[in-house]
Amino acid sequence: MGGAKAQYDCIKAFSETDFTADLKAIEVPVLLLHGTDDQIVPFYNSAEKAIGLLKHGTLKALEGLPHGLCQTHADVANAELLAFVSA
Repeated sequence: MGGAKAQYDCIKAFSETDFTADLKAIEVPVLLLHGTDDQIVPFYNSAEKAIGLLKHGTLKALEGLPHGLCQTHADVANAELLAFVSA
């Protein structure tokens, strides 16, 4: 929930901001969880590009899961996070 103006500004900011340099600069291992049914940031338009920019990135494509997967499928997201930090 949120105000229409705040939601518009959020979408405008993340859709127009180039994070390429930021992703290239990250030196630590990164787990990228991305649902393949993400309707906000489509998987095939973003996940493969982002993982390619990370030096030590691990991509977990979560089949059929949506954008807000950490809330809608917390059990799946938490299991992936625990496996990543335990490795």
